[in-house]
Amino acid sequence: MTIINGFEIALDEQHLDKMINEQMMPIDMIDANFAGYQNLAEGDKKALIHLIKAAKVINDVTLEQDHSLNRYMKQGLENYVANNHAQKTLKMFNSLNGVAGINGIDPEPIELFKGIKTAIGHNFYPEDLQIEEFHNIIKNMLKTGKRKEVKDILSARTMVRRNGLELKAIDYTEYFAKEFSEVANELEVAAHYSTNNEFNDYLKWQAQALLQNNEDMDMLADKHWAILQDTPLEFTLSRENYDDQMTPTIFDNNELVSLLDENGILPTPKDMLGARVGIINKKGTELILTFKNQMAKLAKLMPFADKYEQKIDSGDSVKQTMVDVDLVTLQGDYAQCRGGITTAQNLPNDDKLAVKTGGGRRNVYHRQVRMSGDKNRIKKMLDTLLEKDFHQYYDEEAEHIFVIGHENGHSLGPDNTYKTALGIYNHIIEENKADVVSIAMMPEYVKVGVINEIMLKKVYVTWVMRLLLKAKPKQIQPHRVGDLIHFNWLMRHGAIVITADNKISFDFVKMPEAINKILEETIEVQLSKSSKRAKEFIDFNSEWNELHDYIATTLKNLGIKPYKDIRTYL
Repeated sequence: MTIINGFEIALDEQHLDKMINEQMMPIDMIDANFAGYQNLAEGDKKALIHLIKAAKVINDVTLEQDHSLNRYMKQGLENYVANNHAQKTLKMFNSLNGVAGINGIDPEPIELFKGIKTAIGHNFYPEDLQIEEFHNIIKNMLKTGKRKEVKDILSARTMVRRNGLELKAIDYTEYFAKEFSEVANELEVAAHYSTNNEFNDYLKWQAQALLQNNEDMDMLADKHWAILQDTPLEFTLSRENYDDQMTPTIFDNNELVSLLDENGILPTPKDMLGARVGIINKKGTELILTFKNQMAKLAKLMPFADKYEQKIDSGDSVKQTMVDVDLVTLQGDYAQCRGGITTAQNLPNDDKLAVKTGGGRRNVYHRQVRMSGDKNRIKKMLDTLLEKDFHQYYDEEAEHIFVIGHENGHSLGPDNTYKTALGIYNHIIEENKADVVSIAMMPEYVKVGVINEIMLKKVYVTWVMRLLLKAKPKQIQPHRVGDLIHFNWLMRHGAIVITADNKISFDFVKMPEAINKILEETIEVQLSKSSKRAKEFIDFNSEWNELHDYIATTLKNLGIKPYKDIRTYL
């Protein structure tokens, strides 16, 4: 039995050995020998040092947002350098980037210490706060005229704490004042050394945004970041709100929603922070930009396009920059490898002021993540689950093309006012939409010669094999719930068929019609602004049956690596 800071480690060494040695996949960041690093100007190499330092401080912020004991328990594990049990637990802590987290397979979260669990509101809210109490406090505060206080509580950028019988909000710039000051200083120093003026401007704006309780500063920093295209270096301070499961529960309380509407308050889940540092890969970026050139055209092809405004310009200009990046480090939200790891990202999200005021977006693709697949396991999966005639169409480059379409898909369709109205189902519907936009629009890329007919079939097959799940997904896994929805939909519409020996076969002719139907229905759900309608759509299409059990068991028997070991060298 090993005790760390008064808490017993929950997993024995044998269990930890299996997780680390058999179920953990290394993802190697670039090192000093990497050609892209060697080719950097000396000033950019010096800037990288400070960007990495800034990212590591952001990781401390994320740990605090996730759980009140994260930093305390991590330090405790680090102090036990001579204890093998503690060091193995530290390895798992660093993979989850926290004391607990889902792995995408087991029905319950992996918990590293007995007695330490993750709350529905993480540490954004008091960890003992329950949903009913939360709703009642907000109602009572509104009824006593505390509109501003409630608005701050339901903001994306506040930590919430108890204040007697009420709650109070503390802005991130106040709660994390020490950490944000350190990050801002490192960004200012990096801007001194970096050789690119546009990148330097962004770093300076981002530094100032961390020092001021002013959403306009975040907006300006986001706008400067979103225009970066031809820069040597990459630094992102990400703000995404998938983790907070407390705030969206408000949308299931009709009385409270009405009361908030009367007061002009739109609840927004809390932002979990992440930091990404990398070097722009010019060749990879050129491929991605060929897809960008079609976005204005694709916007006009979206279902019900005349019923909502899209963030893509209708003219020749698209407010969207796109880069392929060789990664130096992933920290914070990016490093919470809980059932997966981000291969690409489209920011800022719709809830951000930069987007609301007409700013653009930026897509960043992670080369080291997408190149870290287990080729032997993929071959076993194809032999076991895919009809042999279709093996020729499985292609890793096709998966990258699908992801490009997915990230572009986030910029198409109804804006955030429609999405947030779906409450706790918002992210599932949105990720589902981005997936089906990608697949639905692939024939358009064929028409203009961006891809050919063979690659189209490769995208179809590779995407479907990507949908296969190792366990029934939870609601807090929007991408995986979307995968289940798509698989079931394609089965129901005959685009994929299961053979007598339980292998997947395709009807390529039926694929476009099936995908266009689900895209149309998805947009209808978003336009409905109804969480009830969203729930009905998800429930109907996410049935889990014996076939799914068979696939999940088969995948597990092939050996799976749900945990990630992000290895940073610079």
